[in-house]
Amino acid sequence: MSVKEATKTAPAPVRATPEPPRPTKKNRAWDEAPRWQIYLPLGIYLLFTLIPFYWILLFSLRPAGSTSLVPWPITFEHFEKVWTERSFGTYFANSVLVGVATLLMTTLVALAGGYALARFDFKIKRWFMLALLCSQFVPGALLLVPLFEIFAELKMINSLGSVILAETVFQLPLSMILISNFIKNVPYSLEEAAWVDGCNRMTAFRIVVLPLLRPGLIAVGSFAFVHSWNHFLFALMFLNNQDKQTIPVGLNSLMSADSVDLGALAAGGIIAAVPVVIVFAFIQKWLITGFSAGAVKG
Repeated sequence: MSVKEATKTAPAPVRATPEPPRPTKKNRAWDEAPRWQIYLPLGIYLLFTLIPFYWILLFSLRPAGSTSLVPWPITFEHFEKVWTERSFGTYFANSVLVGVATLLMTTLVALAGGYALARFDFKIKRWFMLALLCSQFVPGALLLVPLFEIFAELKMINSLGSVILAETVFQLPLSMILISNFIKNVPYSLEEAAWVDGCNRMTAFRIVVLPLLRPGLIAVGSFAFVHSWNHFLFALMFLNNQDKQTIPVGLNSLMSADSVDLGALAAGGIIAAVPVVIVFAFIQKWLITGFSAGAVKG
């Protein structure tokens, strides 16, 4: 073999690729902001968020008549007052009953309606979806008169069932839309495979689809619970007796035209906020996953 042929058949030398230059302060990428530009706005927002909570906690724990900015000595007299004298124990139980019942009814009806919207085609489906979206523009105050007339005919005024039904009706459109979009993200082939294995539609839905809907169901249920827990208008209009009222109406009763018991009002606010904070602390991962998946069409 000649020298020229050996040169042609020899492999070309591998060139070492130079390492990319490390980012410095001068050539920092535009999307890499300094840490202080991130932490400073977050710190200001956190400060404005926590100051009202600290103020409520201060009034609820310091003695009546004190002007100290630190709750010391700590007293729980305001909590005892609102729980026993102001019947907040009854309000709390009524709010829990309304919230849990609204959660269950909203989730079950929205699950059935969302499955129908996601898996079946019918003539008025597009108009029905449009009606659900348009219903979100109607404020709850406009529903008071027709709902009051309906509940009066059904003899449901001054009953917790009227508040539960009103809250469920008010939460259903958004919940149904979220559930339907979440079901669309579940591949239809999974249900078809279950049908081939001998399952009917209900069994396939229960075994295959329902376990995958856990984040969406938690998101919808928690949203319904929190809204019914904090909603003031329906409970104020449909409930007359004190033993039927909920926590928002009970907080309103602590304020009068002549004076306001700030300590009792702050203690009532803490009692009303603690259950919601605990619920969100446990379900925040599922809540974010559910709303992000249900808000995007698959």
